Amino acid sequence: MLRVLESGVPIDITFADLMKYHGPGFPGGVAHAYCAMRHAVALLGAVERRAITVRTAFPGPGGRDAVEMALRAVTGDRFAVVPELAATHRGNTLARYVWAFTHQDRTVTLQLRDAGFVTAEFIELGARRDRTAADDERLTLLKQQMADRLLAGAVGEVYEEVR
Repeated sequence: MLRVLESGVPIDITFADLMKYHGPGFPGGVAHAYCAMRHAVALLGAVERRAITVRTAFPGPGGRDAVEMALRAVTGDRFAVVPELAATHRGNTLARYVWAFTHQDRTVTLQLRDAGFVTAEFIELGARRDRTAADDERLTLLKQQMADRLLAGAVGEVYEEVR
């Protein structure tokens, strides 16, 4: 569970809550944002949700929606996709899974651990523009499997702090 504050009042947010806001399209992206936010809050301590700025190399709509619902950062103009944050030295599979969370005067930057959470098949199939109906069906399955792998990890097992 993710706990943030709204004017000092705790708000507990679950993955299921984020999926209700986002819809069924990109559960993997929602799971990435959820895991990254949980880890950031664990490192930053109690945070006011409307006081967090998020920068990420991850452009997916699931991630954006999760950050918006939990932190209200999109409508608050505190969310930016910054392609330059990508860890290109980590290869195509891991490069874009980088998140930087700033609360007050502290920034925590996280990257996805190299532990098989994202598969090359998912990246390749997701990038393909000439997908068939069978490809789309396979991609839907891969998205859910990735979300399941991410959510099975404890805080600190999915994302790691970049120093």
